[in-house]
Amino acid sequence: MPRPDTVVILAAGQGTRMKTGAPKVLAPLVGRSLLAWVVDQALGLEPKRVIVVVGHGADEVQQAAAGFEGADRIRFVRQEPQNGTGHALQCCLPELGPDPGVVVVLYGDMPLLTRASLERLVEAQAATGGGAAMLTAKPADPRGFGRVVRRADGAVLRIVEQKDATPDELAVREVNLGVYAFAGRELVRHLPLLSNDNAQKEYYLTDVVARLVADSKRVEALVLDDDREAIGVNTLVHLAEARAVLQRRVLEEHMLRGVWIEDPSTTYVDWGVKIGARTHVLPCSVIRSGVVIGEDCEVGPFAHLRGGAVLEDGAAVGNFVEVKNSHFGPRSKAKHLAYVGDADLGVKVNIGAGTVFANYDGKHKHRCVVEDGAFVGSGTVLVAPVHVGRGATTGAGAVVKRGSDIPAGETWIGVPAKKLEKPNGGPTPAAL
Repeated sequence: MPRPDTVVILAAGQGTRMKTGAPKVLAPLVGRSLLAWVVDQALGLEPKRVIVVVGHGADEVQQAAAGFEGADRIRFVRQEPQNGTGHALQCCLPELGPDPGVVVVLYGDMPLLTRASLERLVEAQAATGGGAAMLTAKPADPRGFGRVVRRADGAVLRIVEQKDATPDELAVREVNLGVYAFAGRELVRHLPLLSNDNAQKEYYLTDVVARLVADSKRVEALVLDDDREAIGVNTLVHLAEARAVLQRRVLEEHMLRGVWIEDPSTTYVDWGVKIGARTHVLPCSVIRSGVVIGEDCEVGPFAHLRGGAVLEDGAAVGNFVEVKNSHFGPRSKAKHLAYVGDADLGVKVNIGAGTVFANYDGKHKHRCVVEDGAFVGSGTVLVAPVHVGRGATTGAGAVVKRGSDIPAGETWIGVPAKKLEKPNGGPTPAAL
């Protein structure tokens, strides 16, 4: 499989149609940003380097990208002002040098392209003998894409931007996605010669394709098998469309590893979540990035697991339970209507219905520790920090004050909760 030397990601646009005020490429998508998905596409091709062209919100984008896996292989180029795709590549010329090898061009707002499609693109470019290859699609809605006009032998003749197209050209179903693989020498030779003589007064990368054709270089166009890969995110509607596709991919990966997701259409699992085999995820559950779930667990229905939640083997989180930054030991459970935040639960702990870990005092978060075998009764409020000893119990409706330390085996009840004393040395009422 041939590998590109350079991948350029165009990520300088303002994204005004998103109407969020933030750089479009940092829009959240299944637990990470749009740009993070595209950087993964680039790194999956195993290039020598990745260049990200930034512009709007450049500092914010660069800061976010510093946390990506493979960030040490990313270089940044600024495009100011943003005068089109061709101009973006022109800004890369000092970084590319005279012979950058094979150059693949991706877009920071196209998160759905698969590794298989991009590998086909690189292979097609290698077969052109110094030409280029491009990805195309035949979507039901072309929504602004340029049209691809082919020669009789199937090679690309030209690409016409939608705003410059004639009625006959607009009737062409095949559209250009702007994703290319170029022979680097040819790319850097033609980039300085581009003109902005068009309706938008911009420098189009598509004109490099036209110049290659004029030089008798072959340009191959590969139609995507699944046009959902062609989704580019320009609005929040498009973002939702992309989320649906990526979410399904994430869920399928888990199911193929033995996770029983009962209803994928109502289950939301972010990228990067780890779930062990034989775990059962019931409908209407939300599992966010940074969650780790062991084997043989049960989650949901209507459960919400947030970052830092860890469920060890056999743990269970049920109906309308929210867990944040908390650790459930093996076989521990919170089955109904509870909030467990900033807590460490030992082995086989029971959290009763309606329990609240009151972890926030208005300024700081505090942790609770509930040791092995403890039983927290329904409606208990634990005002953190609290320590519940091994095998201890709280009665229904108890409010355990901040700083309390319930010794092993004791039962505490009431508001505020206090130790339940045994009458006349006999068993506690709770044991009767």
